[in-house]
Amino acid sequence: MKTSSRLRPLAWTRCFVCAAASFLHFAAAAGPVTPVQHEHQEFEATLAAPYHGDGRLDARTFTISLDYPGLQGRRSVHWRLELLAPDGRAVQRWHGHAQLAGRPVDVAVRWQGRSGRQASKPGVYRVRLHAAAGREEVDQSWDIAVGSVPAPVLPAFAPLPGRAARLQAAPATASLPYTVYYGNLHSQTRDSDGGAALDSCKGAQDPQTAPFGPDAAFPYARAHGLDLLMVSEHNHMFDGSDGTNSGADPATGKALYQAGLQTARSFNEQHPDFLALYGMEWGVISDGGHLNIFNSDELLGWEKNAKGELLADTLTPRNDYGALYTLMRQRGWIGQFNHPSLKDQFKVNGVPLAWTADGDEAMALCEVMNSTAFSTNDKEGETRRSNFEAACNKLLEAGYHVAFSSNQDNHCANWGASYTNRTAVLMPNGEALNRDSFVAAVRARRVFATMDKDSQIVLTANGRLMGERFDNRGPLQLSVQFANGAGRRAAAVVLMEGVPGRNGEVTQLAGQAVATVTPSAGRHFYYAKLTQDDGKVLWSAPLWVNQLAD
Repeated sequence: MKTSSRLRPLAWTRCFVCAAASFLHFAAAAGPVTPVQHEHQEFEATLAAPYHGDGRLDARTFTISLDYPGLQGRRSVHWRLELLAPDGRAVQRWHGHAQLAGRPVDVAVRWQGRSGRQASKPGVYRVRLHAAAGREEVDQSWDIAVGSVPAPVLPAFAPLPGRAARLQAAPATASLPYTVYYGNLHSQTRDSDGGAALDSCKGAQDPQTAPFGPDAAFPYARAHGLDLLMVSEHNHMFDGSDGTNSGADPATGKALYQAGLQTARSFNEQHPDFLALYGMEWGVISDGGHLNIFNSDELLGWEKNAKGELLADTLTPRNDYGALYTLMRQRGWIGQFNHPSLKDQFKVNGVPLAWTADGDEAMALCEVMNSTAFSTNDKEGETRRSNFEAACNKLLEAGYHVAFSSNQDNHCANWGASYTNRTAVLMPNGEALNRDSFVAAVRARRVFATMDKDSQIVLTANGRLMGERFDNRGPLQLSVQFANGAGRRAAAVVLMEGVPGRNGEVTQLAGQAVATVTPSAGRHFYYAKLTQDDGKVLWSAPLWVNQLAD
């Protein structure tokens, strides 16, 4: 495998010594299968950008990790890396290409800490990656600190209590009346294409062939300190295939889905300090998009066997997101946009990331960051991580009221243990931890995303809590509260703003934790993003403000 670059030299290139899994699968037991493009046979690119540099000039190495699971043959990848100054100017660029042929490839880009011949001015810079394999494109970006950047001044904050968090064991005086629960809202087991043992997991599994199901996932996550786990099985794999099994018995797949729901209920009855959730990841990657549905007791699908029988409880046409949103709203189901892409996903009437009134009611969360789906790390040390903030911002600008989540999409048997990232949900103190209370909290968007399971972020505005929608007249004071139970401190904080329905760009409002602004008349949203001194990032839920004219 070769890589090349122009404009700036690469320091080195390295390949992982692990084979990507083959995803061709035919379900011989039940009948012939019509193959389709497999769910995780897609181009992947992640960027690791150390927040702090090394040496006098603050130099560092950026690592681009490239993969194409299930690739047959070879695929050329072209990539471009840009370093943007705090004012948005590109101060340095690199580009090159790599060849993928069944194994992951790492490309290392060494930056010497200079802008041309001059030492770079101190500040928070951004590293932005664009990688393309044919028509498939991936964009990633992360912030880095260059030089001495003053730490932000934060308001006093009495951290919220939590079961597994080290922050506090009981409510603090003058704290908000909520308990925070940390979990992973995206994972698979053997009921679809997950659940492989760590020593043999090479990617997504052939559906229903791995050894570990939800009965193993829930106790594993609880033992590893999580408060909740969502097992989100691919809805179209309950026939035991990645295509359409023409010989499948509809009763078998529907019974398997009901068994998963019962496993979650039984575990919750035995462990009231933990929430086991079982549901589905609906949709396909190819010209589609994955989303989780958290509270459906019905299996949704579009596939039919040779007799014309629906292999699900309820018909939902493939890739018809408008119809799905309408059904979800009618049923009272809530969902999460999973690893959203800026291109060709969640289309309605041919428009990607399109807003509908039903979708706005049904879709409550957007994954802003994931650790890689095929990690076999069980010590929370995975280095391959994806950032989807740009796509989430597009959804917010389209008009969606979504809070940020951060999950792991585990396909191996390391549910919640591949990295320290979590989705955190705020529930009223004293309220039982169950599916109903979880749904109510998520519906209220009382959620934040964190790369550090020991951290909290809360955004308020004029005393209103993140997730709320309210009318305002006059000045608006935004305030970011932060706490960490492991000695970490805030290194940078920004307040972001946008306009629902504008379909424009989210921009930075302020670079401090407290800011007062008088918005123009009309609708606005605001959220906070905080970077710790170790480079881990937290995202608050947005606040949605309708500013009234004086």
